[in-house]
Amino acid sequence: MTPDRTISLANDIACAIATLQAVADELLTAYPDSDYDREDDAAIVGQISQQPMPSKKATTLEEVRGILADKASSGHRESVQALIQKHGAKRLSEVDPLEFDALIEEARAIK
Repeated sequence: MTPDRTISLANDIACAIATLQAVADELLTAYPDSDYDREDDAAIVGQISQQPMPSKKATTLEEVRGILADKASSGHRESVQALIQKHGAKRLSEVDPLEFDALIEEARAIK
C-alpha cells in the first residue's frame, strides 16, 4: 500500500469514526433512560488499545518474482521491466525490499 493510499484510508476511517460517534450521541439523546454505560465502553477500548497490533509479514523477493513472472508470461514483459526500472533498478534483485509492496500493487494494476 502506498503512503498516499494509507493516508487516504486513515482519513476515511477517521470520518467513519466521527460519523459513528455522532450517531451514538443522537441515540443517547433519543433514549436517555437506557441502561447503556459509557464507562463500560471506555474500559473495553482501553483493554483493546493495550493489545499489541499484529505485524504484517514482510513481502519476500520470491513473492514479488512470482507475481512479476505471471505478468511477464501474460504478455506484459515490457511493463514489468518498466516497473523494475521505475523502482530504481535494472534487475528485480536490485530493488529495495521496502519497495516490494508498492511494486506488487503496481504490477497487479497492469491489465
